[in-house]
Parts: sequence; C-alpha cells; structure tokens
Amino acid sequence: MKSPAKIDFGGDFFGFSLTNSYLCRRKMESLKEKTAKGLFWGGMNNGIQQLLGFVFGIIMGRLLNPDDYGLIAMITIFSLIATALQNSGFSTALVNQKEPKASDYNSVFWFNILMGGAIYTILFFAAPLIADYYDEPRLVGLCRYAFIGLLFSCSGVAQAAYLFKNLRAKQLAKASIIATLLSSAVAVIMAWQGFSYWSLATQTNLFILISTLLRWHYSDWRPTLHIDFSFIKKAFPFSVKILISDVLTHVNNNVMNILLGRYYSAYDTGNYHQAYQWNNKCTSLIQGMVKQVDQAVLVSVRDDRERQLAVLRKLVRFAAFISFPLLLGFGIVAKEFIVLAIGEKWLVSAQYLQWLCICGAVAPISVLLADLVISKGKSGTFMGCTLALGLLEIIAMLVLYPYGIDVMVKTYVAINLVWLFVWFFFASRLTAYSFWLFLKDIVPFAFAAVAVMQFVRHFTAYVVDGLEFGSDYASLWLLLISRVVLAALLYFLIMKAARAKILDESLAFLFRKNKQNDKI
Repeated sequence: MKSPAKIDFGGDFFGFSLTNSYLCRRKMESLKEKTAKGLFWGGMNNGIQQLLGFVFGIIMGRLLNPDDYGLIAMITIFSLIATALQNSGFSTALVNQKEPKASDYNSVFWFNILMGGAIYTILFFAAPLIADYYDEPRLVGLCRYAFIGLLFSCSGVAQAAYLFKNLRAKQLAKASIIATLLSSAVAVIMAWQGFSYWSLATQTNLFILISTLLRWHYSDWRPTLHIDFSFIKKAFPFSVKILISDVLTHVNNNVMNILLGRYYSAYDTGNYHQAYQWNNKCTSLIQGMVKQVDQAVLVSVRDDRERQLAVLRKLVRFAAFISFPLLLGFGIVAKEFIVLAIGEKWLVSAQYLQWLCICGAVAPISVLLADLVISKGKSGTFMGCTLALGLLEIIAMLVLYPYGIDVMVKTYVAINLVWLFVWFFFASRLTAYSFWLFLKDIVPFAFAAVAVMQFVRHFTAYVVDGLEFGSDYASLWLLLISRVVLAALLYFLIMKAARAKILDESLAFLFRKNKQNDKI
C-alpha cells in the first residue's frame, strides 16, 4: 500500500542537498549544522528573552501607568536613530564580507567609539528641543539619562558583528539572556520604589551595558591602537545605504509614537506603545531566531543562485510555520491577556494589539526577503524600498490623524501587509523566486492558522458564554487558557495530518534525531 501523499508544507529545512559531490556534501553539511544550531540558539535566545520580557513586562505594566510608557515612547525614535548613525551600517557591511579581516573589525570599532561620543554630545544639548516638540518638560532630564546607553553600545558593535559573522549564536544568546534578566530585575525594583519612567530608561541602559561586556567576554577578537579606516572608506557606498535604510526603518516602526506624542497625549501614546511592545515581543521571537543566521548563510551561498533560493525558501517556510499561528493566536487572546496580565487600565491597548498582530504575522517573512536583497549587495534597492514604505506611512498618518487612533492603526497594518509583496517583488527578481512558489511556501500555514483561530475564537466564546462564573476574571481565565491550549493542539494536529515536513524536522532536531533524507 502506498503511503499517503505529503502536502508541501516545507521540506527538509535543515538540509541543502543540491549536489552529489562528496566535497560539496561535506561543505553543505557544515552549513546545515551551523544553520540548524544558529536557529536553535536564536530560538532559545529569543524564546527566553521574550519569556523574560513577558514576565517582567507584566510586572512593569502593573507597577507603571500609560503616561510612563508614553514618555519613553516619545524619545525611543531618537535613541534608535542615534544608534543607527553610530553604527552607520558598517556592522552589516562586515557581515556581508565573505572573509573580513581583523583590521576591518578594528576600523569599525574605532569609528563607532568616535561616533558614539559625538552623537551623545549632540543629543545632550538637543534635549530641550525634543521636550519643546512634544511640549513635555520632563523629557529634558529623561533624554540626557536615557541616551547614555549610546556610550555603552558603541564599544560592542564590532564584537557583536564578529560573533554574528562566525555564527556564534550560542554566545550571543547567553549575553542577551543574562543582560535581559539582570536589567529587568533592577527595573522592577526601581518601579516598585516609585521611580516611574526612570526605571524603564535604566532597564535599557543596563541591558546595553551588560550585553556589551558579555560580548567582549565571549569574543576572541580584540581591538588594537593601530587605527586604519581603509575598510570604512571601502564599505561606505554600501554602508551608507544601509544606514539610511536603518533610519527609515526606525521611523517607519515608530511613526505612530512620533505623531501620537505630538498630536495626542502621553496617555494615548502609552496605550499604543504598550500594544506595539507586546506585538513586537512575538515578532521578535521569530525574527531574532532567523536573523541569527539568515544573512550570514545567504551571503555564504551568494554565488550559487539555485542553492541560495533553496535556502531562502526553507527560511520563509520556517518563519511562516511559526509566525502565523503565534501572532494570529496572540490576537484572539489579546483582550483576555491584557486585562489579566497588566490590568483593565490598559484595556484600550488590547484593540490596538489585535490589529497589530495581523501585520506582525507577516513581518518575519518581510524581514527575510529584505535580508535577501541585502545579501545580494543591493543596498540601494533595500534603501529605496524602505524609503517608499516610510514616506507612504508618514503621509497616510499625517492625513488620517484627525480621524482617530483606530483609523491610523488599521491603515498602518494594511500598508505593512501590502508591503510584504513589494519585498517579494524585489527578492524574486534577484533569485527567480516565482509568485506561485512563494504562495506555496506561505499560504498553507496562513490558511491553517486562520481556520484554527476562527474556529477556536467562536467555539470557546460560545462554550464560555453558556457557563456560570462567580466573577468576570474567572471567565477571562477560562477563555485565555482554553483558546491557547485548543489552538495549539489543533494547529499541531493539522500539521501532523498534512504530514508537514517542517514540523517533523523541527521536532527531530529538537530531540536530536538525525534524518537521512536530504532532498528538498
């Protein structure tokens, strides 16, 4: 009897068997193992970080108010842009080099030191101007304190690039996890003692300081006093486009905070920012996992067009396999989660979170396609696409802000959904990735996740409404737990029934089972 046919939900993710040559098989085995380990430690890193973020986020959300988060949200964009300027795209240029030399890392290190000091000085004196823009005097002192993290981070960029380039995901994971745990613990103590928004700024500064120190500890490379900026000059045409793209990306991601802080109150900004943070924790879980390896791996197979496409497709399928159920599932429990976790004072943010989870489901796939464009050396294309997205979002938000925050959020989500296909258009031109193959790689997971979440949402609501409870909180707890458990179980069973190879291989790797079939 023939075995049932397998639906193509993603094949053989941890293998890249495209040649019969023994030498090439050995090289691909090494790449396969590094990719698998990178994904594992990337997942471990982001999983633990997001778990810690969830736990401490709940505690901080209960201790602090929307105004506290709103003040931090107003200045976040300045910190992000300053970090991008400090780095200036040179860490990406290092990763994009096939074999960067020690002198290249040294050039980037000293450049970052100089830029970090200069940018912090500028921001220190610009703090009153930032406060005037938002008409919020408290921002003067907060800016000068919160931006100190720039002085800590400037010495760790080259070290992080070295670890990333060499696929040392385990070491990067340890550094981030330890830094998250220690900085969050200190922030909770400060918030409990009444330091309000200062605790959030301290959390960020401590995370940067501790993670930088640990990257130095885990890295084999050390800077020298022999300063040669030849790599900076050579990489500038590429890196400046990455810099502009990074700045635009930060503006795109924070355009709502910028405008809400300007035209609405700190309370409104804080409610949106809370929703954005929870959505970002989920998307970062997946993006961080794949970004630990995607660009380094895509660059390593850049000269083999067919093989690079195979790697990209596997990464896309892996991201879709996780992101659709995770984000859409989070969306259906957003209200219950927000009320139970951080209190009814944040209920307004729950409706924003439900919408943000929709575009969050495709965000990791968009990032993968964008990284493919970079790995091909097309930083100009990446910059142009990011610029177009930013301009569209800014114009749309400026036109729509008088109509309310709900309209702004829904428009923001719609634009980012459409932009997935814009990134695909450019990626397809560089890799011959056909639209049919792209749909084949993502639609089965999206369809399965949507079907499961819709069924679970209506079924659990019908069952719970028919039961009697002593309190609304008991009903919310039952809804939250039943929806999470039922959705996870149904999605798993559907993947099993469809004989999804991506599920089998992920489980096999986690349980250290070796697969013999290395065909795509």
